[in-house]
This record gives sequence, C-alpha cells and structure tokens, in this order.
Amino acid sequence: MKNILFTLALLISLGSFGQKSNDKELAEVTFAEIDDVPVYPGCRGSNLKKRKCLSEKIKNFVAKNFNTDIVNNLGLVGRQRISVIFKIDKTGNVINVRARAPRLVLEQEAIRVINLLPKMKPGLQNGKPVIVPYSLPIIFAVQKKEEPNPQI
Repeated sequence: MKNILFTLALLISLGSFGQKSNDKELAEVTFAEIDDVPVYPGCRGSNLKKRKCLSEKIKNFVAKNFNTDIVNNLGLVGRQRISVIFKIDKTGNVINVRARAPRLVLEQEAIRVINLLPKMKPGLQNGKPVIVPYSLPIIFAVQKKEEPNPQI
C-alpha cells in the first residue's frame, strides 16, 4: 500500500524564459506566445487542442514514471512540490532540465523522468522551429505512516 497521494499540477511558462535575438531570428519563444506549440506524439487538432494534449500527456507521463517509493525514507510529510523547468529544442528533444525540490533525490528523480519524455515535433514561430521553455510543478502529498496500535 502506498503512503503517498500523487497528483500533478501544470504551470505553463508565461514569458519569463522567452528570449528574442537581435538578428530577426527567434531563438526561443515562450509556450504562451508560440504560433505552433510543440506536438507530443499522438496529439492532433487545433493549436489549442495540441496545447492541452501536450500538457495532459506530459502530466500523465510524469505521474506514470515518477518513482514515488523514494519518498518513503525521506522523512517528509504533507504537500511537497518539485519545480521543473526544461526546454523543447528546435529538433523536438527535451534539453536543459532543471529541478528544485526539498531533497536532492527528488530533484534527481524529476530530472530522470523528464529526460525520458519522447521526442516531439518542435514548436514553430513564423514557420521556423524554435526552442520552447516549459515549466512543470510536480506536487504530491506524503501521508504520515500510522503506527500500529499495540494491544495490551
């Protein structure tokens, strides 16, 4: 029986990571501003549908692949948050994965899982592939283990 309730929340980068170069070519465009979002395998439809699908697929992938058993011996109780930032490059690969968490082992696990994401179709701005930053909070609750009630 697992002692962890595991849920994910998704936060889309709203502009703090976008960088525009001076030479008319966009090197990086935020998820909120991109013309055509990166496409996760299996996602189809309008740009809005592809946005929602990408977010949902990443959320489900992380929930399925994150090893929640590592939390058992960390002494953590209650709601925990891991902030993950990564980029989807011009070829659709995940790059520059970084994480912040209450424990190093949680950061390492988050980075491991994000690096397992499949190759995607890259995001396009003005018809050209660009780097797209993405922010993902992983939030889960650790329930305190109940001590057995000794019988007298």
